[in-house]
Amino acid sequence: MKAEFTAIIEKAPEGGYWAICPEIPGANGQGETVEEAKENLKDAIELILEDRREDILRGLPDDAIRDKVEVA
Repeated sequence: MKAEFTAIIEKAPEGGYWAICPEIPGANGQGETVEEAKENLKDAIELILEDRREDILRGLPDDAIRDKVEVA
């Protein structure tokens, strides 16, 4: 799955950078550089979305229809 999310990046008072994603509550990252903070944010987003997906799929009945939907 490929998707785009917003990364809000700020300088951290203790040094380095702090990044959050407003579309995914709880997703944040930090790093010594902007790129490192973005990479850590990306990892956090992937982990959160995978965890949510697994959690939802656990409760589905066997006859549930699984399909894809595309959002522009």
